[in-house]
Amino acid sequence: MQEENYQQTEQTQSSQTDQPTQESTPISEEASPQPKKSGTGLQSNIAGALAYVLGPVTGIVFLLIEPEDKFVRFHAMQSTILGIAVFVISVALSFFDFLGLLSIPLNLAAFALWIVLIYKAYNNEEWKLPIIGDMAKEQIG
Repeated sequence: MQEENYQQTEQTQSSQTDQPTQESTPISEEASPQPKKSGTGLQSNIAGALAYVLGPVTGIVFLLIEPEDKFVRFHAMQSTILGIAVFVISVALSFFDFLGLLSIPLNLAAFALWIVLIYKAYNNEEWKLPIIGDMAKEQIG
C-alpha cells in the first residue's frame, strides 16, 4: 500500500512538471528594439539633435567625432551649412541700413527653424531643408 502511494505521488509530480507553467517570464532585452547608438556612445537621435545646439560649432564637432553614422553626420552637416548661411546673410544685411532691420525676422525665423530641426532629429527624422539639406546629403555621401 505504501509503495502504491509512493508511485501515485511520483506519477502526479511527473505529470505536473510536464505541463507548461503559466508563470510570466521576463522579456529579454534583445526582444525589445534598442535605439541605434552612434560612434560617440550616444543614441543616434540624441547625437543628431545635439549637432544643432550650437550651430556650426557642434555641427563641426560631430562631423569630426562621428565618422560612420550617416544620420548624425547628415544633421551635423545640415547644422553647419545652415549656421554659416544664416551668419553670412545676417552680416550682408547689416551693411545696408534699410535692410539691416530684416536681420531681426531672419534671426527669429532661424531660431524657430533651429527648434524644429532639434525636435525632428530627436524623433529620428531626417528632415531635409530645401537647398541646404540636399547640400548636406551630397557632402556626407
